[in-house]
Amino acid sequence: MLARLRHLLRPHSHETAEQVDAAMEASAEGRRALWISLAALAVTAAMQAFVVALSGSVALLGDTLHNAADALTALPLAVAFIVGRRPANRRYTYGYGRAEDLAGVVIVAVIAASSALAAYAAVSRLAHPRPVSNLVAVAVAAVIGFTGNELVARYRIQVGRKIGSAVLVADGLHARTDGFTSLAVLLGVGGLGLGWRWADPVVGLLITVAILAVLRQAARDIYRRLMDAVDPALVDQVEQTLRATPGVLEVGQVRLRWIGHRLRAECEVIVDPEACAIAAHEVAVAAEHQLLHALPRLRAALVHADPQPREGADHHAVLASHGDPPVSLVSSARRLTDSRHGLGEASLLDPGRGSRP
Repeated sequence: MLARLRHLLRPHSHETAEQVDAAMEASAEGRRALWISLAALAVTAAMQAFVVALSGSVALLGDTLHNAADALTALPLAVAFIVGRRPANRRYTYGYGRAEDLAGVVIVAVIAASSALAAYAAVSRLAHPRPVSNLVAVAVAAVIGFTGNELVARYRIQVGRKIGSAVLVADGLHARTDGFTSLAVLLGVGGLGLGWRWADPVVGLLITVAILAVLRQAARDIYRRLMDAVDPALVDQVEQTLRATPGVLEVGQVRLRWIGHRLRAECEVIVDPEACAIAAHEVAVAAEHQLLHALPRLRAALVHADPQPREGADHHAVLASHGDPPVSLVSSARRLTDSRHGLGEASLLDPGRGSRP
C-alpha cells in the first residue's frame, strides 16, 4: 500500500530504468503464479495417481496424465520467464521476451503427448477389458481433480491478464477444461456401477477428445503470437491516440507486435511541412508518450514523423526501387487534403502502404 501511495504522489515517468523494473515485476509475478500452480496440480495428480493404482480406472488415468502434463508445463514457462529477464544485447537487440513464445510451443507438444497417451490407454482397455475397483475412491478423485484444476485456472487467468501474458491465460484455460474432464470421470463411475464395463474406456476417449480441443485452442493462440498477430482493437486504439496528439495531422502505417508479454509499436505520423526537425521530433516524442500512457503493456514505440507532402510530392520516392514498391504517406496526406476540400469518400480510396527496409 505504501508503495502504491508513493507511486501516486510522484510524477509518472517512462524512463528506461522504470520500464525494466516494471517488466521484472510482471515476470516475477508470473513465475510465482506458475510455481503455485505447479504445486497445486502436482498434489492433485499425485492423489489421483494413488487412486488409479488402486482402481485401475482408465478414465481416471487419462485425467491424471492430463493434470500431470498441465503441472509440467509450468517448468518450461518458468524457464522462459527467467530467460526473458535478460537484457537486450547486440545479438538479441529486442531482448529475450520471445522465450515465452517458444515455451508455448513446448506446452502444445506436452498437451499433444498427453492426448496420445490417454487415447492409447482407452483403446487398449476397450480391446482388453478388465474390472475397475474402488468406485467411491474414483468418484472422490474426480471431484478432487475438478476442484484443483478450477482453482489453478482462476489463478492463472487472473495473473496472466494482469501482466499481459497470453501464454499464461491460455494455460489457465487449459486447466479449466481439465476440471470439466475430471467431472467426466464421474460418468464412467456411474456406468460401471450399472455394470457397463465399456463405460470407463469410453469416458477415457471422451477425455482425449477434450484434450484435443484444448490442443487446438492452445496451438492457435501460440501460432498467432509467433506470427505477430495482435487484436485489431489495439491498432484502433493506437491510431486514435496518435490522431489526438497535438501536431499530428494524419496517421500512416501502424505496426504492433508482442515480445513476451510486452508490446512494441512502430508508427508513422504526418506533421506540418513547415515544422523544423526539432519541432517534428517533439511531436513524435509527444506521440510516443501518449501511447505509453494509453497502452499499459507497451514497452516502447518508434514514431516516425513525415512532412505533409506538397501537391504530387512523394518524400519516399527514393525507396521505390527497394523491394516491393512502397506506397508513401501521400495517400494519408491526400485524405487530409481532400477532406479539407470536401471531396467525396471515393476519392479517399488508396492501397495501404507496404513495408520498407
